[in-house]
Order: sequence, then C-alpha cells, then structure tokens
Amino acid sequence: MSEDRKQPMSPSSRIASRIALPAQDEDIASIRRALIAKLTYAVGKDPTVAMDRDWFIATALVARDRMVDRWMPSTRETYAKDRKRVYYLSLEFLIGRLLMDSLSNLGLTDVMRSALGELGVDLDRLRQIEPDAALGNGGLGRLAACFLESMATLSISSYGYGIRYNHGMFRQVIRDGWQREYPENWLSFGNPWEFERPEVSHMIGFGGTVEEIAEADGVTRHIWKPAEMVEAIAYDTPVVGWRGRHVNTLRLWSARAPDPLRLDAFNSGDHVGALANRARANAISQVLYPSDATPAGQELRLRQEFFFSSASLHDLLYRHSHEYGDIRTLADHVSIQLNDTHPAIVVAELMRLLIDTHDIPWDEAWDITVAATSYTNHTLLPEALENWPVYLMERMLPRQMQIIYLINARHLDMLRANGHSDERLLSSVSLIGEDGGRKVRMGSLAFLGSHKVNGVSALHTDLMRRTIFRDLHTLYPDRIVNKTNGITFRRWLFEANPGLTGLLTDVIGPRVLDDVDAIQTLAMSADDTGLHDRLFDIRRANKVFLSNLIQQRQNIIVDPDALFDVHIKRIHEYKRQLLNILETISLYESMRAQPTREWVPRVKIFSGKAAASYQRAKLIIKLIHDVARVVNSDPTLHGLLKVVFIPDYNVSRAERIIPAADLSEQISTAGMEASGTGNMKLALNGALTIGTLDGANVEILERVGADNIFIFGLTADEVETRRQGGIDAQQFIDGSSDLRGVLDAVGSGVFSSDEPDRYRQLVEDITHHDYFMVSADFDSYSTTQRKVAALWRDKHAWWRSSVLNTANVGWFSSDRAIREYCDDIWNVPVPGRG
Repeated sequence: MSEDRKQPMSPSSRIASRIALPAQDEDIASIRRALIAKLTYAVGKDPTVAMDRDWFIATALVARDRMVDRWMPSTRETYAKDRKRVYYLSLEFLIGRLLMDSLSNLGLTDVMRSALGELGVDLDRLRQIEPDAALGNGGLGRLAACFLESMATLSISSYGYGIRYNHGMFRQVIRDGWQREYPENWLSFGNPWEFERPEVSHMIGFGGTVEEIAEADGVTRHIWKPAEMVEAIAYDTPVVGWRGRHVNTLRLWSARAPDPLRLDAFNSGDHVGALANRARANAISQVLYPSDATPAGQELRLRQEFFFSSASLHDLLYRHSHEYGDIRTLADHVSIQLNDTHPAIVVAELMRLLIDTHDIPWDEAWDITVAATSYTNHTLLPEALENWPVYLMERMLPRQMQIIYLINARHLDMLRANGHSDERLLSSVSLIGEDGGRKVRMGSLAFLGSHKVNGVSALHTDLMRRTIFRDLHTLYPDRIVNKTNGITFRRWLFEANPGLTGLLTDVIGPRVLDDVDAIQTLAMSADDTGLHDRLFDIRRANKVFLSNLIQQRQNIIVDPDALFDVHIKRIHEYKRQLLNILETISLYESMRAQPTREWVPRVKIFSGKAAASYQRAKLIIKLIHDVARVVNSDPTLHGLLKVVFIPDYNVSRAERIIPAADLSEQISTAGMEASGTGNMKLALNGALTIGTLDGANVEILERVGADNIFIFGLTADEVETRRQGGIDAQQFIDGSSDLRGVLDAVGSGVFSSDEPDRYRQLVEDITHHDYFMVSADFDSYSTTQRKVAALWRDKHAWWRSSVLNTANVGWFSSDRAIREYCDDIWNVPVPGRG
C-alpha cells in the first residue's frame, strides 16, 4: 500500500457537496453501471476482487468518456465555424492529477462520489492513487496547464504541444538531509487519460548535409539530408473547460527509432549494440531537463527542443494544408505561442518548411513566420536564454543554421541601410554572440521571428525593455507587451479549497463560480467577525489535515494553531530560501535567549526541488534540514518553532499546502523573479504575502493595498545600483549583530557538528559575494517578520487582511490573461463575449 493511501480524510470532501456545481445530466445509477462496465471490460477485474487502483482506472475511463462526448463536438465546431487555432508550445505542462479536476469541470464530482459509495469505494481514496503527471517542474509548466484549462473554458480552439516524458525531471528523496534524485515512474501503470495516436507520426531529422540544386528558373533549392531520423508519435489528452462546454487537446510527442532493432547485429551476438539506435532516440523523451553539464547532455537538450518544435510544426502545417490548401494563409488561421525560449528554434524550422518544402519565397516566408509566431519570455537569467554553441548547431541542425545565418545577415544589412552603423549596437542585436565562444542567441531569434514578445508581469516587462532586449526594443519599440500571468481558480480554489469555495458561494452567491470578478464583493464583509470565525474554522481544518500529513510523512508534530509560514517553490539562490532559513535561525536564537517572552508559535514550511546539477541549491536544502534537526529537537522551545521540509514538491502537494498557509513567502531578489504564480494562489486562498517588490508582487500590492501585504527589501533599481558598486556585504554584517551571530553559528558548524566546515564557503560567499542580496536584505526581512508576528496577535486585523487578499486578486485569473492574449497578440475572438 502506498503512503498516499494512508492519508487522513480531507476536510474538503465533507464540504464539497455544499458547493453549487455544474448541472449533472447523468444519474447515479447510470454512472454506477458505467463504472462496473469499465471495471469489467476495460480493466478486466471482478468488483469483488478489484483493488483501489483498478477502481481508479475505471473511474478515470468513465470520466474520460464524458470528456470525449464533448471533445468531438468541440473539434467539429472549430471546423464548422472556421475558428482560428492557438498552438501553445511548451517544454513543460505541469497538469498534476486529472481525476478531480476533470470531474469538477464536468460537474460529476457528487454523482461519481455517490455512485462509487454505493459500490463500497471512496472517491477521496481513489484520488490519492493517481500519480502526478511528470510533465513539468515549476511555474512555467503550471502556467501552461492553467492556460490550457482557461482556453478550454473560454472555448478558444487550441492545442498544447510538448513532450511525453517517461520519467519527468526526477522524484526527490531526502536522505540524511541531502536531496537524491530518482526517476518518476508515473507511467508504470499506464495513463488512462491519454490516447496513443500511432497513425499521427512525423519523422524528425538531425545532422547530415545540405545540398544546393540550381533550378532552371535560376532559383537555388536547398535539400537537407539528415544523417539520423527519429519518429515522433502523438499522444493526446483531452483538456476539459469549466462546466464541460468545450474540450481542447494536449498533444505530447514520444520519440522512437524508426528501426528499433538492428536484427543483423542482434543475431551476430551484439544484443546491446543492436538496440543502440533505439536507446538514442528514446533518450529524447525520457527526462525533463537532463543535465547539460556535459557535451552529451547539452546535445540532448537541443535534440529535445528541436524534436518537439519540429514535430509540432509538421503537425499544424499538415492540419492547415489539409483544411485550407494554401499555406500562405497560415497566419490568418494559426497563432503559434512559444512558451519561453525552449521552442525558439520554431522560427528557423518554420522558415525551412515554408521555403524548402512549400516553395515559398524568402520574404513571404518571413512575413508568414513573424505574423504567425509570438514569444513569451519568462526569465531575465542569462542561463535560461538558450545560447547554443555554433558548432553544435551546425552539426545537429545544418539547414536551420544556414537559415539563422541568413536571418541575421538580412537583419543587420537592413539596420545598416537604415543608418544604424554603431558596431556595439549591431553586435548586441546580432543572433550570433561572440563573447566566450560563438553562440546562437535563441532569445534574440525568438524576438526577431515574432510579431509580439511579452513579459509576464509589469515589472518583468519593463526590465526586459531595459536589460536583455534593450537594443532590440529600441529598434522595435512596439513589439514588447505585458501579459501578467494568471491562475485557474477552478484548480486553485474550487478544487484545492472547497471549504473556502463553499463560504464564497454562501456569501456572494453561485455566480462567483462563473464570474471571478464577483469575488470582489467579499471586500464589503472584510470587518464581519462572523465571517472571520468561519474562515478561521476552514483554515484550521486545512491546517489540521496538513499537520497530520506532516506527522505521517516527516514524523514531525506541528501545532495547527501556530502561524504556518510557507515557502514553496523551486530551490534557487535568487528565490532566497537561504534568507528565510537564516532568519529562522535568528528567530530560534532569540527564542532561546528570551524564553519568557510571548512568542508567536510558528511552523516554517519549505518545499521544492533543486536542479540535479545545482550544488549550491542542494546545499541550501541540506542546511534547512540541519536547522530543522536542531530546532525541532530543542525541548526549551516547547514546540513554539518547527521547521519542516516536505519532499518531492508537485501540484498535489501544493493543493494540500496552499489552503493551509497563513503567510506566503515571496522573497526573491528584486528584479529576478519574472512573475510568480504561487503568490497568486496563496493570496487567493487568504494567505498574507511577505515579499519584495519583484514580479507580480508589485501588482498584488496594488490590488490588495499596502496594509494587507508585507513588503521589504531593496527594489530592483537599488539591487542593480548596489551590484554596480560591489557586492561585498561585510558592512551589512558588521552593522547587524543578528546577522553576524547567525553567520557565525552556521559557519562554525553549530548546525553541522558532523562536518563543521560544511557551510564555511557558503558563509564566505554571503559575506563577500552577496549577488543575491541575502545580507543586504536580512535586517529588513527580519524586521518585517516581527511585523507579521504583531499582526498575527491581532486576530481581527489579520483576518480582515486575509479577506481583502482573497477579495482583490480576482484579476489574477488565467481567464483574464487568456482574453488579453486573444485581443492583443493572437487576434482570436473570444466566443460568447458581448
């Protein structure tokens, strides 16, 4: 039995039936009959011997049938009404578990629960059987999932395109405080939601040569002859929108060798070598973000990105040609959205297909490409902007590299013809970077090949214009636009927190389930103490549930009446889990020094994965565990402070943590977080934010008000000024006795007695190379945490702020974001809009 099956009953299941869900057109008896039929004929099990996993598969298949009943009409309607399609290309789709999400959107949760109950099966137990789909890692993938659901909800005809990873990024296991990585085996028992499409396959080439052929009309044709071919096989998952009105498609590609077994080699005794081609091809869709620390790893990353980009283009061009015949009308019927820089090779590959396959002249092909393509940038970090070595590109993608060279030459020639002779400017906007070895700037390629480039928060978009794309923005001032991220309330409120959803429908009415703007009316009840009491009861039930999970999994007893201080996100130095744990040490030392003071009980909850090759991030995880070991075992604290790290963070764990959170840690170094969506999810569920003026925190501040959020630290401009003046932090440490004491304790081995020097270099870097402003922001952060504690003591003020957070973040819906993309980037009408 898996540990998930031992979980306590969620308070959500007792409250969900009170929520006004979509109308159900099937009765309990018909669903019960469908369950028995699926269990018998699809799973092959007798109900008398069926296990929970068998019932889960049967339940998923029944739900999938109802999705298909809406999927086919949605597709037919797209053709009949000649709707423009959006193709959303993303290396990640962090869709989580689909059972409850699908049942909720179909309006079948209650009837399915009752039908299963009559068969002696508990729906809440089944939901724990389903593994999270290992198709993403963090905010990038979760945003893509939210956007797919919102496009379905708004009846925007769309496809999501990505890779069907066999093992995801990794399953995180903590051993002696250290992160260990293991494959995610989410497909071990099959995936009941997907349809394999072996008839939908495309051959993707790598390497080889390019031949030039002079035609009789004087035109030179280029023929790419790849040295290696990989077959892309489609797997389709239906994505159902709210109330089941429309269903779109998530199409994921799996890589296979066209000739999976060299029979001659096998029969000659080389049984392993005979499978070499198969292993090489399969590697493409094995793991998300394989380490690029080696040349082989770097090559695999490039193969992945080209594989899914090329397969997706082949697929959508085939669909367009089959429906319309004329490839020249592509941009009238198709919008291709690049979700971050990973699919930037789309620009060169689309040009190749238009020119080499469809005989479109260069200028016309370029106009089509730019008109059809748009690009979302998600980061200002240089390592995420996809700069590929020229030699690797020339070897792996020779024809695409020729096209990139020509795009670059024509672009620079045009600039010179228009009077731009500054070599610094020309070097800056060139697609080929010359610093540290010649590299292809994929972010710049995506910029030039798109008609719109968007940031994902107001601050991030402004910084894009001023930093990474400064010179390109000067040349194309209308190209960069802002589209602040959003989240789907169906997943992150209705499904994750049915208790709060039930309260909202009681106070506001059922319209809040369809109109997120209606949530604003909750603000009128911000001072209602009766409402505060109900919110307290809901939050406490969620905290009790999470506390029980923590006790079961981590063997740590936490107080559900304590302040739950939550920091859940990818482990990275700029996200500053290090700042949080250092301040936790300061709080711990203060509690020990002043045991008679009335301290606010606090539970510090961390969760997140560090990239497998990111040693500093993994060291921070170890430090969190070392601090937890000391703090949690100190009897002098009487349980007033606990530190918990919940391993293997994913969507399902977020759905348990977020409704139980009191304080949301959004403390990234200002100017480095593009947007964040965890901040939105936590604020929607009533957690108060402590954060810097970074990413979407700025816009959350504008909407919830300065009295209902805790802002601290340097601004983005101040961070940049300080970096220009040097990043030695000795002056801050000398001026802060708290920080100095904390660093002395960490550096001297107080929390690592088995290895006293474990954190000496970490402390040295914080002291003399404080790039992420941990020392610079420490005192401001610590002071603000004391303000948090003060407000927590004032229960009326705290719950008033909590109400106003929930009431004022409706704007952060992914439905709003998708409508903005439709209006300003995709030129796609939103059906049903007045």
